[in-house]
Amino acid sequence: MNEMSGRQAAQSGKIAVVGDRELVLGYRLLGVEDAFIANKDDAQKTLMDLFNSNGYGLIIAGSEVRKALSSAARERLDSSIIPLVVFMPPVDSAAPQEESLSKLARRVLGVDIKGNAQ
Repeated sequence: MNEMSGRQAAQSGKIAVVGDRELVLGYRLLGVEDAFIANKDDAQKTLMDLFNSNGYGLIIAGSEVRKALSSAARERLDSSIIPLVVFMPPVDSAAPQEESLSKLARRVLGVDIKGNAQ
């Protein structure tokens, strides 16, 4: 894929999902075709292959995928805007170590999101 078609795919909003079975099946039910079940042994390879393909504007990965990444890969993904890589916390836990939506907005958009306290 050449650079121009990679940019076009990223700008078209194509989405990929990498994670455990529950995460992947959920997104497949929502219509995301490029959804890949990955275990801790192949998670980094699968995610980095998608990232380097220049075919996606958004890559959603499970928190277990993030844990399987090397620090260099994690840093590269965290600093990327196209494609944007978002890590989903486990459904059964409010994991405080995960990046909050406000921190994600600050990192990607450069703006602070503040909720109304009532």
